Amino acid sequence: MSEKPAGKHAAEKLIYGFHPVLARLRQDPSGIFEIYLDLTRRDARARDLVHQAKDNGVRLAQVEADRLTRLVGKAAKHQGVVARVKPVALTHSLDEVLENIQGPPLLVILDGVTDPHNLGAILRSADAFGVHAVIAPKDNAVGINATVEKVASGAAETVPYLMVTNLARTIEDLKEHNIWVIAADMDGEQPLSGIDARTGIAWVLGAEGAGIRRLVRQSCDQVARIPIGGTVESLNVSVSAALCLYETARQRAAG
Repeated sequence: MSEKPAGKHAAEKLIYGFHPVLARLRQDPSGIFEIYLDLTRRDARARDLVHQAKDNGVRLAQVEADRLTRLVGKAAKHQGVVARVKPVALTHSLDEVLENIQGPPLLVILDGVTDPHNLGAILRSADAFGVHAVIAPKDNAVGINATVEKVASGAAETVPYLMVTNLARTIEDLKEHNIWVIAADMDGEQPLSGIDARTGIAWVLGAEGAGIRRLVRQSCDQVARIPIGGTVESLNVSVSAALCLYETARQRAAG
């Protein structure tokens, strides 16, 4: 689902679903122009949304469900709520992100991840495990859109998403900041638990199928594998990202 223009405001877009709209209400109510709620929704979630909108001074209109469908399209599962909002800033300065990190850096680098559901799930895990930024190439990645925001459940607004021109060069820049760059791949030399993630680390993950490109992989300091059994040969990239981040959090908590 791509972002849709939302009307008279020049810089705005539509988000939909209770998680993204409630997350925006909590984090940035001033960035919401108006919320549209299905007038037949009278359940606890709808009442909570109405109360939060009122408390934050955000305009809320109760409308027919057909109007919501016309706004976002028949394929979108809007759950009876759509909001017109200011777009989230898609890029940050990597230097600025690195300068503001306290403690060991934790980054995620995505090579060729074009599925918005995967990006949304990765951003959600990134928020949960304290990732400082997610990095992707401009020429081969999905941007932040309504589907990403819905799956991310608010994390698209809390985790910086940097789209860079040259991924291999960015990796070299990270190394100059003493950040260990580790590719996660099924044929890696070290198991995931054998990687020392207590220092600054950037996990590199590729899309299913194509995987990590050769030049990007060669730029990494090491390649780690996630040991799996059973009949499957690989894991979804969002699952792999969550496992890498959990292992990082586990090691850092253990000291």
